[in-house]
Amino acid sequence: MSEPLLKVRDLKIGATVYAPGEPPKDIEIVHGVSFDLERGKVLGLIGESGAGKSTIGLSSMAYGRGGVEITGGEVWINGRDILKSKLSDIRRLRGGEVTYVSQSAAASFNPAKTIMEQVIEAAVEQGKFSRREAETRARALFDKLGLPDPENIGARYPHQVSGGQLQRCMTALALCPEPDLVVFDEPTTALDVTTQIDVLMAIKEAIRDTGVAALYITHDLAVVAQVSDDIMVLRNGDKVEYGSVDQIINDPQEDYTKALVSVRSINHEEKAPTEEAVLSVRNVTARYKGTKFDVLHNVNVDLYPGQTLAVVGESGSGKSTLARVITGLLPPSEGEIFFAGRTLTEDFKTRSREDLRELQMIFQMADVAMNPRQTVGTIIGRPLEFYFGLRGAEKRKRIIELLDEIELGESFIDRFPAELSGGQKQRVCIARALAAKPKVIICDEVTSALDPLVADGILKLLLNLQKIEDVAYLFITHDLATVKAISDNIAVMYKGKVQRYGSKTQVLTPPFDDYTDLLLSSVPEMRLGWLEEVIANRKMESAGN
Repeated sequence: MSEPLLKVRDLKIGATVYAPGEPPKDIEIVHGVSFDLERGKVLGLIGESGAGKSTIGLSSMAYGRGGVEITGGEVWINGRDILKSKLSDIRRLRGGEVTYVSQSAAASFNPAKTIMEQVIEAAVEQGKFSRREAETRARALFDKLGLPDPENIGARYPHQVSGGQLQRCMTALALCPEPDLVVFDEPTTALDVTTQIDVLMAIKEAIRDTGVAALYITHDLAVVAQVSDDIMVLRNGDKVEYGSVDQIINDPQEDYTKALVSVRSINHEEKAPTEEAVLSVRNVTARYKGTKFDVLHNVNVDLYPGQTLAVVGESGSGKSTLARVITGLLPPSEGEIFFAGRTLTEDFKTRSREDLRELQMIFQMADVAMNPRQTVGTIIGRPLEFYFGLRGAEKRKRIIELLDEIELGESFIDRFPAELSGGQKQRVCIARALAAKPKVIICDEVTSALDPLVADGILKLLLNLQKIEDVAYLFITHDLATVKAISDNIAVMYKGKVQRYGSKTQVLTPPFDDYTDLLLSSVPEMRLGWLEEVIANRKMESAGN
């Protein structure tokens, strides 16, 4: 057998942690991981945040970011241990033999340079191609990756293309120097499902056509199963399980892997309305100040007590804009909002304290939704003081009750946000919303930034709390798996309009309109060959048209 392209042996990676008032502390974050990757193959690295996926992927470039340092082991590429190479050789390796595709293309591209300048830079600097040859290769890659107007798109600047297009441009950048290995670091995580499927197709076909080897890093097992040959499951810097895609999906051996495979196993049975709607949006049209174009067009939806209305659609569909109108942050140009039998004023500043209390919101990014200088107890206690005037022992007792409800407990009351995990932070935000005893909570993409297992726990918590508190959720998301797991009713939005609306059964049962069909068919399924089926179906549809 030929030598593997990438051979990692007993890789150890450490970092120095600095805490206020304490001496620096060295910790190990990857503990003796070993694996091989053959030429032309794709290895998926999967695990929750902090598992070591990106850290291990970047080690294939002899790189440790953010104070991270490779402390032991070997990383062999093309028959040499790159950890023993000179700095000049490492520079030739990066952008030559090994290239990298980051999660956020928007943050990685220079906004002051054209896309073409950046796509060809490494190939030209490495001396692999002349500028003219690199531009010809780049245009061929643009075409292969399904980008519009491949002859001219390179002349655009990053802000002049969509997020999905820019992510494909970054894949072209990585492939342009004809590398032996590409590290894909969560390249579709931030994309809508409809955009994600296009990027996944492009990546899959590009890997197949160029014969490049790849490390594909993600926390989504259904995604990695579509592009990988083998999968390595990581947790807390350790290799939990390694095997073929078929074995990992259909016959996982370890409990953690089994949990990943069974994630989104929630089976929420939809409920029929038993009371009048607690929230009704009637004929709402809205536009942003200073613009001439409507971003919401005659929207009508109802939310019933103790139920969940999922509002689903891609970025720009109007989901979050609808939430802004309901909460009084954006006045509608037409239409009305009815809440608990009364008409809500357009501006939250003119709403009564009761209106504000009974309509709460949980935001997508818990990190920026809490004051980092306040303890958990202070954060949860604020609405208790503001709405109910609770003080002292009475307030502390209620805070502890809420901490118990969100399954954290009293020991968290004096912690600061920096001392919490992502899932724990989101639980605190849920407790803060519940502290006001609301009738409706708007959940704006509350699980999209979380790992699947953590997100699953949050969804189960929300459903359990709904039974206890009889609160209604307006759940904004682009994740169809979440929609299927928790909703009673669904509103599918597209370009500011409600495209499809009804009970979960009605909306998810054919026949579908074209957009809903596209949305549902773009959700990755955890089975072999799913992506190939989608590619084949799309090509047949395109040929038929």
